[in-house]
Amino acid sequence: MGVGKCSRIVGPCLLVLGTLSMLASILLLFPGGASRYLLQGHLGRHARALPGLWGGGIAVLLAATQGTALGWQRPGCSGRHSALLSALLSKLALLGAAACFVLCGAGLSSGPLCLHNSTALGPGHAALWGYPFLDPIDLGAGARVENYLYNRSTWSTCLEPEGIVAWHVALFSLLLLISAAEMLLALLQILNGLLGCLCGSCDGK
Repeated sequence: MGVGKCSRIVGPCLLVLGTLSMLASILLLFPGGASRYLLQGHLGRHARALPGLWGGGIAVLLAATQGTALGWQRPGCSGRHSALLSALLSKLALLGAAACFVLCGAGLSSGPLCLHNSTALGPGHAALWGYPFLDPIDLGAGARVENYLYNRSTWSTCLEPEGIVAWHVALFSLLLLISAAEMLLALLQILNGLLGCLCGSCDGK
């Protein structure tokens, strides 16, 4: 497969993935579709970081746009310059997608920010906002603490926003998958762009 043909496939795929990444990251700002938690500042730090917007989104879309343009460009000197630019932007996309992957992994492991009853405060205390799944709860000597991802019965710990744990897990898992795919495609486009720098489009050769 030539450089141009490869770019015509990779570029649009990155466009779709980058758009989905931005959409998923924005949805994290509106748990359950409600905007009041954003206005009240009751959002988790990883959701507020918007890794899917700048890392898996904008950085990837820049590379995707250039890669798509490269796919339809005629071979020649200017084509080699475009291939070099595509390789450089794809490196940026690779870094952005990697940052998104790391931040989303951290967000998934720490769990959502939610209103919950804290056993540490004792009975009679009001619910508070925090990360109930981040720190192990004292279950007594010899008790085994199970990760909330594998124990859905603990999801009811979060009282508000409604369904926040499922919302959090679904969107961060989606972002993890998207960013992993973006890293693979960005790496492919880096190699493709470097090949284009050496031999032009190489289509039909």
